[in-house]
Formats: sequence, C-alpha cells, structure tokens
Amino acid sequence: MRLPPLTDGHIIKRYKRFLADVELSGGEVITVHCPNTGSMSGCWEPGAPVQISHSDNPRRKLPWTLERVDMGQGWIGVHTGRTNPVIEETLRSGALAPFSDYPEVRREVAHQSQGVRSRFDFMLPGGARQDVWIEVKNVTLWEQDCLCFPDAVTTRGRKHLQQLAQLCDTGQRGVMIYALNRPEGDCFKPADHIDPEYGQALRQAVEKSGVELMALRIGHSKEAMKVTGEVPIRLD
Repeated sequence: MRLPPLTDGHIIKRYKRFLADVELSGGEVITVHCPNTGSMSGCWEPGAPVQISHSDNPRRKLPWTLERVDMGQGWIGVHTGRTNPVIEETLRSGALAPFSDYPEVRREVAHQSQGVRSRFDFMLPGGARQDVWIEVKNVTLWEQDCLCFPDAVTTRGRKHLQQLAQLCDTGQRGVMIYALNRPEGDCFKPADHIDPEYGQALRQAVEKSGVELMALRIGHSKEAMKVTGEVPIRLD
C-alpha cells in the first residue's frame, strides 16, 4: 500500500491520547494528530525520528498526522488506520494461502447473532469452504523477543474474540489477524501480563471453537507498507 507524501521530524511528546508535538527539520514545533488509541508503549520517546503526513481537508483542526516512529530498528506503524488497507491489499492479491480461493473480499460487514449486531473488518464469501469472517489488530508492543497484544486492557478485543468463536460454533470460519507493525520480534503471543482475560479468551476461542489465528509482519519501505511474511504464534 502506497503512503501519502511524508515529512521527517522528531517527536517531543505524546499526550491526551490523540496529540503529539513534533519538531520539523527547520526547528518549527507543530501539534499533530496521533491516530492511535493504545498506550503506544515502546513506540516513542522524546527525540525519536518520526514521519508525518499532511491533509488539505479544511474541516480538520490538525492538518498533520503522525504516521510512523523509528525507535532504532526501523519504522513502527502507529497510524492504525493504515493497517486494514494493507491487509485488504494482501487478501485481494491471493497471497495468503488460507484464503486464496475466495473470489471476493468485503469490508466492514455487519453480522447479527443471538440478538447481538457485530461488524467485522472483512468477510470473504463464495469459496470452496465456509464463509470467512476476519478481524484485524494492529500490534506494536514488543517485549522479550515477541510482539504482543494488547498493549492495554481491552474489553472490546475480548468481545471480538467471543464473536468470532460464535461464528465458528455455527460452522463458519472466524479468523483473527495480528498485524505486526514493527520490525523487531520473531514471534507473537498474547500480552497476559497486561490483560490476562484477553489471553484466556484467545486460547479458549482457539481451543474450543476453532478460531484461526495469523500473525503477519508489515514491512515499511520509503513510500509504502506491505505484508512481508507470517510470524510464529506462541500460546503456551
């Protein structure tokens, strides 16, 4: 997925969840929108190189957006809105073997079960197997050689797992894709030390209902992002 034109800078601070102050190369300090609701633990520190994008939309209060941060090993994608388009591009290309025989990729599809209405990132109908429902999580927390999710307690994340499990229980395919949006780490695992209930729900969804998991590395080049491979998952 091609990125918009990017401008270099250095982050000074991140605050109020959605704001960050960035110093540009000429010394000007600007406030930019930070499109990431997580804790961003280990994803920034004062002085770290960043890249930001500019919007000409006159309705925006802040025209600049924080896109990625370099903590010394390469770019970390902190703009969570970029993740789904990268995964969609990969799904449509047929590059992911478990889904390569599905002719259609639908975005933001609603589903109702047991009186509860849910919305999933992707739905793949029409394949030789059951319809596929996919939820995507952007992963940037790196600890002890593994990338982990979540980086904060997430009731919403547990709900997504339960909904995928319900779909599997009715004979459909439920898939959780963890998009590993930084270069470090050679495995993925649930962050039990941050949200043990999420880790328990994840294991239960896999073991009891057959929810499928994938951990996909997202690589950053000068002007683009793309899936570069699959990473092992540890549930032990």
